[in-house]
Amino acid sequence: MTAEARAAASPLTERQEARRRRILQAGAQLAGRGGFEAVQMREVADAAGVALGTLYRYFPSKIHLLVAVMQDQLQHLQLTLRRRPPSGDDAARRVAETLLRAFRALQREPHLADAMVRALTFADRGVSPEVDAVSRLTTAIILDAMELEDPTQEQLSVVRVIEHTWHSALITWLSGRESIGQVERDIETVCGLIGPAHGSGDGDTDGSVDAPAV
Repeated sequence: MTAEARAAASPLTERQEARRRRILQAGAQLAGRGGFEAVQMREVADAAGVALGTLYRYFPSKIHLLVAVMQDQLQHLQLTLRRRPPSGDDAARRVAETLLRAFRALQREPHLADAMVRALTFADRGVSPEVDAVSRLTTAIILDAMELEDPTQEQLSVVRVIEHTWHSALITWLSGRESIGQVERDIETVCGLIGPAHGSGDGDTDGSVDAPAV
């Protein structure tokens, strides 16, 4: 059972949460220096100041750890975006701005980006809860940008397509098969699927709200 699953059953103590935070920071730092291969569990344990057995109680594998690092990065992004939300006039522009800001942050740490995306790609069913948490958080960030609190099934389908395109674009960029400019164009193109009917502030009744989500 991972730390996330245990936390759902019983919240982590302050000391346990601090230990988990050190582990995540150590994993992110190692990945930032050398990518996926640089993240070795013994080195993570040493850097975090915990026993190897303790590390495995929190994160059973490197994949679990790096997916959790991605979740942590997305939580930080969400807080940043809520403090300084996108300023586009419609939902499509706001979502595009949100994802472009996220993409530019990944460009600043390409090794970390590669490690997180590879972990998400390699994750099997044993990591499903962690992968699902990343997906839910990505969805929440996009819905925040769309200014939606009660999306319709159609709107959620559009969000899923955006997420799939986002993930695919990151993979092709990190593998060197797609340029930064092309990724940005892909993001802007797929966000165009939102259309004016999915935005807020136009008086529709499809579940949108007039004020930004905070």
